[in-house]
Amino acid sequence: MRDVAWKMLMPLRLARIARAERDGVAAEVLAAYDQSVERLAAMGADIVDVTLPRSFRDYGSTSGRIMAAEAYALLSHIVDNNELPIDEAVRPRVRGGAAISSREYLEVLAERENLKLEFAAATAHVDALLAPVTMTPAIPLETVDQNTTPAFYTRWVNFLDLCGLAVPNGFTPSGLPLSLQIVCPGGDEAMALRIGWAWQNGTDWHERVPPLAQ
Repeated sequence: MRDVAWKMLMPLRLARIARAERDGVAAEVLAAYDQSVERLAAMGADIVDVTLPRSFRDYGSTSGRIMAAEAYALLSHIVDNNELPIDEAVRPRVRGGAAISSREYLEVLAERENLKLEFAAATAHVDALLAPVTMTPAIPLETVDQNTTPAFYTRWVNFLDLCGLAVPNGFTPSGLPLSLQIVCPGGDEAMALRIGWAWQNGTDWHERVPPLAQ
C-alpha cells in the first residue's frame, strides 16, 4: 500500500505555509508539521512555497466582521436582554456586531469575493496547501482565553470557501494528539481525500492511540 500511496502523490504540488504564518505556534505543533511535509516529499509530492496576497490573520479578521454582523442580526433579541443567562464571554462578542452598519456588511461581503479571487490566482499552480490545524495542542479548559480564537489556521479556509481535511500526524511528548490540515479549492474534496488517503496509507498515525485514551 505504501507504493500505491507514493504513486498517488508523485505528480502533486503541495504548498507549505509561509514562515510568517509560523509565528506564535507551539514548537511541538511545528515539529510535527515539518516532519509531515518532509514525509509527503519523501512519498513523492513536490513541496513548493507560495506567496499569498494576505495573511491568515487578515482573512480571519475580515471573517470575524461578517460573523459578528450576522450573529447580532440573529441573536440581538437574546444578547441585548441582560435578564437572560448568556455566557458573559459570548455576550460582548455578539453585541460587537451592532456597530457594523448594513453598508459595511455589504462592503465586506464584496471584499470577500475579491479575496477569494486573489487567493485562487495565487494558488492556481498548487494542488493543496498544507497547514497545522491548531496553533497549540489541546489546552485545559480553565486556561482558554475568550478574547482570542484558536481558529487561526481554520477560519480562513471557511472564509475563502475552500475545503479542508485534517489527518493525524503525531503526538506531543505528553501524549496529546496533533494533526495536519490539507486545504484544497472549494468543491475539490476529491483531491483533499486523495492526499489524505495517500497519507494514511503511507503512515500509521491513524492506528495509534493517545496514551491518555488507553
